[in-house]
Amino acid sequence: MSRVSLEGQVAVVTGAARGVGELLARKLSARGARIALVGLEPEELKQVAARLHTEADWWHADVTDHVAMARVAEEVKERFGKVDIVVANAGVAAGGPFVDSDPVAWRRVIEVNLIGGAVTGRAFLPVLTESRGYFLQIASLAAITPAPMMTAYCASKSGVEAFAHSLRAEVGYKGVRVGVGYLSWTDTDMVRGADQDDVMKELRSRLPWPSNRTYPLGPAVDRIVAGIERRSAHVYAQWWLRGMQSVRGYLPGLIATVGQREMKRFEPRLSGVSKGLVGAGGAADEEARSVGRGPATTEGA
Repeated sequence: MSRVSLEGQVAVVTGAARGVGELLARKLSARGARIALVGLEPEELKQVAARLHTEADWWHADVTDHVAMARVAEEVKERFGKVDIVVANAGVAAGGPFVDSDPVAWRRVIEVNLIGGAVTGRAFLPVLTESRGYFLQIASLAAITPAPMMTAYCASKSGVEAFAHSLRAEVGYKGVRVGVGYLSWTDTDMVRGADQDDVMKELRSRLPWPSNRTYPLGPAVDRIVAGIERRSAHVYAQWWLRGMQSVRGYLPGLIATVGQREMKRFEPRLSGVSKGLVGAGGAADEEARSVGRGPATTEGA
């Protein structure tokens, strides 16, 4: 599909304080889009907005809060006159064995990643219908293949992938396009936070190439921008992820076989694996909840 110019379009990015969301906002702005940033880190969002090339504003809101996000959608339209693009990017992650996982952190991953994406879609679909716009749900390699010690993250990303595919079938006749964005391990606070745990880092290093690498953020976001310009149904931040679609049916069995072997080998060290949310985004989430403001909205890979 030919690319659509972003000049003068209005793009909403959730989880825009850091990582994929922050750089995506900058690159969309550099192509002429006006930007609405959404998250729960006001100072960071304010700084991001000040660095953008075009007209921009930010909203402090919890992506899992229906009332708050409906208000944001109304205010963004009032501020900019329309909404052409919405990127549901907010997300958090937690790792470790499921049986020993922190149930609060496990639930939070589902709430922010899956419920937050759906709440964002519900809030902005009316204005996207008016503009015949584009909704991009950021998923992950974790939606394509399962992984041990990533039950919450894999479940949430598989869920948002299915949500976006279902939504595409519902709203396509209204002129709204829906895409799913896939990223492998990308150099963000989230991935660096996960790598601080020796077991998680070593387990990831034993994955088959090319899934055992950490990829630079810039080229990954460039691919996402290109997908937005094309209003693509599938956006791949790393070139090889497209090929994973053709073999995904074989992956659960393969991962089950290999994963059992690896988990047995790591078993003596599993009790030391961190049970909370990872990275700077996870820390912001926990801080926000500790003062009663709800989950933070930051995305990694």
